[in-house]
Amino acid sequence: MSLDMNLLWLIIGCALVTWLPRIIPFIFVRNVQLPELILRWLKYIPVCVLSAIIIGNLLQTSDNRVSVNWPILITLVPTIAVAIRTKSLSLTVIVGVACMALTRLFLS
Repeated sequence: MSLDMNLLWLIIGCALVTWLPRIIPFIFVRNVQLPELILRWLKYIPVCVLSAIIIGNLLQTSDNRVSVNWPILITLVPTIAVAIRTKSLSLTVIVGVACMALTRLFLS
């Protein structure tokens, strides 16, 4: 397989465009003491991102109508219960994957 120089530059450019926005903020902020308000606000970002992913998968839109994706909801309920009860990321992921597998097996 030969690698065209244009393709190589395209891959390098894509890598930089992906990498730079993730690294530049750390370079600017590593020697700066951020105010407490900003640090408190930043702690909510992982929860917001996870919530957006879950809600985005849970709700389906078609023909300007919103409906619930029932297999996702069936999987979500026991997974959230395990997450709240155990506070274990590993166990939560295992239960979520197992519930989704069983849901797909029985609802397909």
